[in-house]
Amino acid sequence: MTKLFWNVLKVSPVIAATFLSANSVIAAEVNEEQASTFAQLSKEANNIGQVTSVSQFSDVQPTDWAFQALQSLVERYRCIAGYPNGTYRGSRAMTRYEFAAGLNACLDRVNELIATATPDLVNKQDLATLQRLQEEFSAELATLRGRVDALEARTAELEANQFSTTTKLKGEAIFSVSQAFGGKQADITDGNGDNDDLNSNATFSNRVRLSLESSFMGTDTLQTRLEAKNIVENDAVTGTNMTRLGYDGVTTAGNSVRIDKLNYAFNFGEKIRVKIDAVGAELNENVNVFNPDFRSSASGALSRYGRFSPIYRQAGDGAGITVDISPSDKFTLSAAYLATGRNDAADPSDGEGVFDGSNTIFGQLAFKPNKAFNIGLAYARTYQTANDVNLFGSTGTTLANNPCSDAKTEADNYGLQFTFNPNAKITLGGWVGYTTANVLTGDTSRDANMFYWGTTLGIKDFGREGNTLGLIFGQPPRITDSTKNISNTDSNATSYHAEALYKMKISDNILITPGLLVIINPEHNDSNDTIYVGTLRTTFSF
Repeated sequence: MTKLFWNVLKVSPVIAATFLSANSVIAAEVNEEQASTFAQLSKEANNIGQVTSVSQFSDVQPTDWAFQALQSLVERYRCIAGYPNGTYRGSRAMTRYEFAAGLNACLDRVNELIATATPDLVNKQDLATLQRLQEEFSAELATLRGRVDALEARTAELEANQFSTTTKLKGEAIFSVSQAFGGKQADITDGNGDNDDLNSNATFSNRVRLSLESSFMGTDTLQTRLEAKNIVENDAVTGTNMTRLGYDGVTTAGNSVRIDKLNYAFNFGEKIRVKIDAVGAELNENVNVFNPDFRSSASGALSRYGRFSPIYRQAGDGAGITVDISPSDKFTLSAAYLATGRNDAADPSDGEGVFDGSNTIFGQLAFKPNKAFNIGLAYARTYQTANDVNLFGSTGTTLANNPCSDAKTEADNYGLQFTFNPNAKITLGGWVGYTTANVLTGDTSRDANMFYWGTTLGIKDFGREGNTLGLIFGQPPRITDSTKNISNTDSNATSYHAEALYKMKISDNILITPGLLVIINPEHNDSNDTIYVGTLRTTFSF
């Protein structure tokens, strides 16, 4: 209040003199009132301990003189903004710190009026009232101002040391211990059982990602993600892509750093979101895949197939544009055109580039009639150039991914996905997909049909709050029928994908996930031994 006194003296000696005189009378009244109160509460004071003011014992009631006095000041000088009619609403009791915050606002407002010497100067009665209120709530005001000073100091420190005013840095590191084991490697040829023994060692590997996310308008995001990893794919020792992990891969020379993603997303109106990928485009990153508990490579399923339907792997690691339109809360329409291949879109050679190289046209309609149920219908038209055929992004059998023996291929992919939440802790999900592939060179009458399905169950807070139990079961892509001489048909048997995992939340930044993957009849061949993959994944995020 020192500032208030000096400003009063500078502006009006008459007001200052009057104020000081009134203050002496008020101070005597306050001392008399405090003496009476101390006499009444002497026993309680001995038990509770010494306090600055007896009034600290209770909240401020609407009937208290202080409450009514501040209400009058607020409505007269509009100290507290936020009420449309400018009145001070207060039908409930306030804590003394809430009251002190309002009082502090009025003190600042009065100081401002006096300092500017406006005609609306505070009268002497209001000055006296403010002085009495300040003395009554001196402890709370001191605490409040101390907290504000600490907050301002902390804010200044953060501003001085912040990474950027427009960019946030996010990081993620995975430590993975894993081993595949079983009898023999999977055989994709004649299934005569003469394939090699499955000799695999336990591995300890890692993946690190640093993402720079910049915003220039508040609703847009420019993402630049750096990645380094050395997680060798299991198919090298098991003979089948069905055993691959959902986060595997090796950057050049192992753990070398590369730009993994570069994209820019922005709103085009209130209901349209546009994302442009320069590199690292993935459908599963741009649209809903209806598998919220297991879609993430860092915190979702351990396996590659368990993360989401293979229809979202039709275009990977390329460049293009994705548009999401949400006309209402119940419907979302997604459309995308992506040139696949890390460098194909930037290659001006014949048969490459944005439109002449491998590409995917994708569309999806998502319907969410209520909070519990969500369903999506997806279609993808895929074109893949010769020696670049991989229809399902290395999920399913080798034959299903490349049914046309590396010939130029086009495919129509149809998918149905859903998520169902019977309650807040249980999530049921699943997908089913059908693909027809046609050869575009040589005998163009050749074609093949593929089918796959999967189901998922996630149980949150299982065993402990924050933990999740996950179960995944399904059939990876397989060829159901094909024309003569296009390839062998995966008709010997049916492979089954079974996965169990348990996500343990150690803290907000550490997640440990042990799990077991079981592939029955690998490569859809019942002559192959069952293969197991045990994994312990630890994810650090910051």
